[in-house]
Amino acid sequence: MLAGHFTTALIAKQKFPKGTLLYFLIISQLQDFLWFTFHYLGLELTNPTDAFDATLSNMAVEMLYSHDLLPQLFWLSIVFLVGKLLFKSTKIGLVSVVLVTIHFVLDFFSGHMHHVFGADTMEAGLGLYATNPYLAILIEAFFSIGAMWYFFRKEAEKRIIRTTKNKIAIISVFAYGIIFMLLIATKSFREIFSIPEFDLGFNTNIPTLIFTYAAMLFTLNHFVPKFEVQELK
Repeated sequence: MLAGHFTTALIAKQKFPKGTLLYFLIISQLQDFLWFTFHYLGLELTNPTDAFDATLSNMAVEMLYSHDLLPQLFWLSIVFLVGKLLFKSTKIGLVSVVLVTIHFVLDFFSGHMHHVFGADTMEAGLGLYATNPYLAILIEAFFSIGAMWYFFRKEAEKRIIRTTKNKIAIISVFAYGIIFMLLIATKSFREIFSIPEFDLGFNTNIPTLIFTYAAMLFTLNHFVPKFEVQELK
């Protein structure tokens, strides 16, 4: 799952305002940020290396330390301590645990194949990106729509007012995620746009993903806090 994880951060901030939105956004995507880190440490190398060749169905990476089941127990402990110490709140620590857990559950249904601990252990995911990417995208779309509906509905109950431009900016993050995945579900940009072969000499796939995540995070962190509360007359 790509952008869908971020919706859980919006709801977490809504329910537990003591935590910061930026913190919840990072925690909601923690496993993916760890993946990028472990890629550059040489522990979770990602193929294909060319961003123009990448599709959901052909991207291959053994996410041993960032996404497999057993390491989650370690990351859950870490995020609980970070949330508790950073905000001096056991609740925020527990919410951090929930966000990381939800990430794993969502990836189980809509994401790459994960395992208990290593490729030779029991599978801990459906691996729909490889076997049925369009179903994986449909699952993310339904989840994102449902989560955003809930988020805006709760805001309306609290008499929170957003401009149309603000709502479009927030929704566009998730719409972009769905459209982007649909475009590269089974065909790469090289195939779609007949891009000639060339070698830049370094992995362009991971930097492209990092830029995409950073742009989404920045957009949400910028626009979500911008609202007004309607005063009771």
